[in-house]
Amino acid sequence: MKQAFVVLLLLAVGAYVAACLALFLLQRSLIYYPPPVAAYAAPATSILALDGARVVVSERPLAGERALIYLGGNAEDVTASLPILERAFPGRALYLLHYRGYAGSSGSPSEQALVGDALALFDRVARTHRDVAVVGRSLGTGVAVQLASQRPVSRLVLVTPFDSLAGLAARQFPYFPVRWLLRDRYASSGYAPRVQAPTLLIVARHDEIIPPDSAERLLARFPAGVAQLRVIEGAGHNSISDHPAYIAALEWAQ
Repeated sequence: MKQAFVVLLLLAVGAYVAACLALFLLQRSLIYYPPPVAAYAAPATSILALDGARVVVSERPLAGERALIYLGGNAEDVTASLPILERAFPGRALYLLHYRGYAGSSGSPSEQALVGDALALFDRVARTHRDVAVVGRSLGTGVAVQLASQRPVSRLVLVTPFDSLAGLAARQFPYFPVRWLLRDRYASSGYAPRVQAPTLLIVARHDEIIPPDSAERLLARFPAGVAQLRVIEGAGHNSISDHPAYIAALEWAQ
């Protein structure tokens, strides 16, 4: 009886360790869901050639000092947001980053790669536009906060933001040591204290993926007076952009 118990215990421990190993090895396939092609044609496209990857940027060119960089969610085809952004920001040139491995971009997505690409895009855009605002959505908020902590962003908008991907993963996988296993952590709360740009957090009241208290914890990490939070009633995580109040919220960064 005792021997059988030991065997069962060893099997259970082995299965748990194997599951942890699988979670570690497959984690990026659980974080990133690249769309294979862009669904909409942008007025213009360009290529960022970076570290052996060719990263696509969809653009709505516009002469002048003002521009906006858009960083999308983990499964988002950013060109789908182009019509909304054109309405919300008629006076800004638009630059929508296709992450590595997404819709024509080569390479593989990772936190380090996405943040590096966003920094490179900002540097390129800033050469022709003095005033560069940034909008990040969902996973893109984790990229956007890091970008704004390192570059002179004029305004920062975070749509359905979170304080830490590790915290969200720990809720989703409560029986695994995900804080130890996670490689791409997107710890926005650690970068927020360095952001000086006026910032707006847009939260969906009925967000079924990112709990509103995650955004509230992130809000508390910004320097005093830098950030504010706006809740869109009746909106969910994926439906927020369909809500009538969404464009009005984005217009804060015009």
